[in-house]
Amino acid sequence: MPSTSSFATEPIVTPRLDELDRLTKIARMMDSQYKIAGIRFGWDTILGLVPGVGDTLTMAPSLYILAKARKMGASNRLLAQMLGNIGIDWIIGWIPLLGDLLDVGFKANRRNVELLHGMHGLPSPFRETADQ
Repeated sequence: MPSTSSFATEPIVTPRLDELDRLTKIARMMDSQYKIAGIRFGWDTILGLVPGVGDTLTMAPSLYILAKARKMGASNRLLAQMLGNIGIDWIIGWIPLLGDLLDVGFKANRRNVELLHGMHGLPSPFRETADQ
């Protein structure tokens, strides 16, 4: 027998554009806020220069993005992929000097936010433009 409830049903997972926008801003700040000589970098790279603790400190925003992805309904497979990106970023950062150079190119936070946008069928928020 059909339900006569007056409550509207909503999809289990709905894109929360405000939350995606907030996560995009965090990823941009951590991975590509600054540009020098055509190379984009962010606080992840800057803090990663501090031996030992810098790369571990930068995991906090990365894990925040991961936690939000979980709350938004990301699958276990997607969460594992995102966690893998965080792990690679962290391990790369432990390699003295070379790790800092590689970290500029890896951009785990941006990768993870792009995965989250893709989960919702949205395009990448990181299309490079002349003013970025």
